[in-house]
Amino acid sequence: MTLESRSPRHAASLHLAIGARREIDAVTMLTVYLVLLLAIPSGVTITALGTLGRPSLIWGLVLVVWWAVARLQTDADGVPGISQPVRFAFAAFVVVALLSFAAAMLRGQPDDQLSPAVTALIRLLSWAGVFLVAVDGIRTMSELSAMVRRIGIGAGLLAALGLLQVVTGQALVGFFGSVPGLSLAGGLGERAGVIRSSGTAIHPLEYATALNAALPLVIAVAVSLGFRRNPSSRDLWWWLPVGLISVSSLVAVSRSAIIGFVVAVISMLPAVPRRYLPATLGVGTIVAFAVFAASPGLLSTTIGLFTGIGDDPSTQSRTRGVELVPGFMSHSPLIGTGYGIFLPRYYIFDNQWVLLAVELGTLGILAFAGLFVAGIWSARRARFSADPGIRLLGHALAAAMFNVAVLFLFFDGLSFPIAGGMLFLLLGLCASIRAVAAGDGPGMPESAGTRPIPDRRDGRAPSEDFDRIGPPTP
Repeated sequence: MTLESRSPRHAASLHLAIGARREIDAVTMLTVYLVLLLAIPSGVTITALGTLGRPSLIWGLVLVVWWAVARLQTDADGVPGISQPVRFAFAAFVVVALLSFAAAMLRGQPDDQLSPAVTALIRLLSWAGVFLVAVDGIRTMSELSAMVRRIGIGAGLLAALGLLQVVTGQALVGFFGSVPGLSLAGGLGERAGVIRSSGTAIHPLEYATALNAALPLVIAVAVSLGFRRNPSSRDLWWWLPVGLISVSSLVAVSRSAIIGFVVAVISMLPAVPRRYLPATLGVGTIVAFAVFAASPGLLSTTIGLFTGIGDDPSTQSRTRGVELVPGFMSHSPLIGTGYGIFLPRYYIFDNQWVLLAVELGTLGILAFAGLFVAGIWSARRARFSADPGIRLLGHALAAAMFNVAVLFLFFDGLSFPIAGGMLFLLLGLCASIRAVAAGDGPGMPESAGTRPIPDRRDGRAPSEDFDRIGPPTP
C-alpha cells in the first residue's frame, strides 16, 4: 500500500490520502464492507464469537489495521493535507466515549454490563475503520462516484428483497441460520395484519434507515446522467433503484420510513433540474396510487399511523423516555452513565439522541451533533465546485446525513449494524467530497494548509466521472 505520486496539475482532492495498489484500493475494501453490511443479515453472527461475530464488524476491524499500515507507509513530504472538520468531530466523539467508559469502570459496574460496554467500544473501533478508510482512501471523483454507485445498487437490491418479503410473506434469508457455525436472530414482523419487511436488517427501522439514507445518493446518480454528453435510454436503469426504494418506503407500514422518504425527497428537490420535476412528481404519484390500490387496507393503515399517533404505545413510550432523561443524567450530566452501559432493562428510549444524552451526557450529545454538522458542512462545500456533478453529489451526501439525523430520533440506530455502518460510511464520504471539490474551479475558496495531488489516476477531469455513469453492471 504505497502513496501514489502527486502532481500540481489539479487543485481538486487536496488532502493527504492513503494509497494502495490499484487492485486493492480503498473502494475495493469498502465495497467488501458494504456487501457484508447489506447482503448478510445483520442478525447473523459467528456463533463462537457471540455479538462480536458479525461479519461487517470484523471487516471494519480489518479496515482499521489496513488504514494504519497504509498510513505508516505514507510519505507526507512534510506538507499538511486539507483540514477535515469531520476528523475533529469524530475524534471528539471517540474521546468523550472513552472518558465516559473509563469513568463508568472506575465507579464499578455489574458483570452483565461490562460485556455490552466493551462490545460497544469495539463496534465504535470497527466504524472508525470504515470512516478513516473513506476519508483517507477515497480522494478522486472517480473513486467517489464508484462508491456512491455501489451504495445505490446495494440499496436497490435491499429494497427489492424487502418487496419480495411483502409479496411472499417469507423472510427469504433464513438459510443463513442453517449454515454451520452461524447463528441467526430476527425475523419478519407485522402491524395491523400487514407484513413489515426488514430485508437483511434486524428491525424494519434499521431497514428504512439504510434505504432512505441511500435514496438521495441514488437520485443524484440518476439525475447526473442528464449531464452526460451522449445520454441514452439505458440511463433510465438508474431510476429503478429510486423506484424500488420509494415503493419499499410506502409499504413499510412505518411512520419512520415514510418520514425518512419524505425528508429525502424534499431535501433533494432543490438539486434536481426543473426539467425533471414534472415527470418525477407525475410518475411518483402514479406509483403511489398503484401501490395503495394493489394492497387493500394499506392506505388506511398508513394514515392511521399518523392520525392515531397520540394513542400509539411506541409514541407514548418515547415521550415518557424524554421525561425520564433528567433523572438518568443527574448523576453525571457532563459525560453520562457510560458508553454502552445503559441496558434495555433500564428503559428503551427508541431514540438514539436521547440514549446518547444518558450514556455520554451533555458533552456526548454535543459531540454526536458535531458529527452531523461537520459532515453536512463538508458535503455542502461542494457547492463551490465548477463541476455540476460534484455539486449534485455534495448536496446528496448532505441530504443523506440530515436524513440519518432525523431517523435516529425514532430508534437507537447505533445499536443496529446497518444503521451505524451507513452513518460512518456516509460521514467519510462527506469528507471525501470536500477534498475532491476543494480546488475544482475558480469558485472554490482555497483552504489553508492544502496541497495539490492528482484528481484522477487516469488524468480525466472530474466532470467526466458522472459523464461515464451508466446502468448497473449485471
